[in-house]
Amino acid sequence: MKWPAIDELSTLMPLPEGYRYEQLDRANVAPLIAALMSWHPAIFVGAASCFVREEFYPARVCLDGGVDKNILVVRIMFNDELVGMWSVEREADSLAIYARLLVIAPTHRGMKLSVLTSVGSENVSRSMGAQFLYSLATLTTPHLQRALEHAGYRLLGFFPGYSREEIAPGVVKRVYEAVYAKLLVPEDEVHRPDPKNMTPKTKALFDLLFPE
Repeated sequence: MKWPAIDELSTLMPLPEGYRYEQLDRANVAPLIAALMSWHPAIFVGAASCFVREEFYPARVCLDGGVDKNILVVRIMFNDELVGMWSVEREADSLAIYARLLVIAPTHRGMKLSVLTSVGSENVSRSMGAQFLYSLATLTTPHLQRALEHAGYRLLGFFPGYSREEIAPGVVKRVYEAVYAKLLVPEDEVHRPDPKNMTPKTKALFDLLFPE
């Protein structure tokens, strides 16, 4: 599963006029971290907090077109201004893509960038040969939930206490997150579980989530 080039992203995941994608390089890591802290101050705790630690990028992220790594971080630019970031992680063994983080500057949140990238993520994943796409959404605001639902993702349930958030000034607690996913292959390529191999509770939930 090879990452698409930046110019391919513009075709697979189009943005409104004036916006463009840029590959993240080492020189722009510190400005990106500063922007994330400004746009999303609560990011300093929880699963996304790695994105505000400088050492995370050379260790885990593709930078400068160098060593191929499993996390891609792309800057979203408006003219020459940084206005957002989009990050996904590939899981080659399961042919899956985890849509990790999308943050948009508050002044650009009316441009439907989150919807466009959520829809476009499917095109990017398919172009790489991925067969499954998933993401987690906070329950503190409905914006990402709406974007994922608009993009055709299926709500599968909730992770209780998966991550941490600052729920009040100085108060950090573990929080629920919604789990969304999209299957990128036809249903006939998926093996359906045999009900006899499920406990009653498992079957009840399965029937609720997949009534078809």
